[in-house]
Amino acid sequence: MARSTTRPVVKLRSTAGTGVTYVTRKNRLNDPDRLVLRKYDPVAGAHVLFREER
Repeated sequence: MARSTTRPVVKLRSTAGTGVTYVTRKNRLNDPDRLVLRKYDPVAGAHVLFREER
């Protein structure tokens, strides 16, 4: 079964400038704009905002 284009793979990059990334899938129907999640940055040692990168 093929992957759906409704849930693309997106890369989340840390806003702290450490270069840490997370890879996840998002639902394009529920989140049409760029995804912003608060996740743990191991280089910064704290939770920071991660923004979707294109």
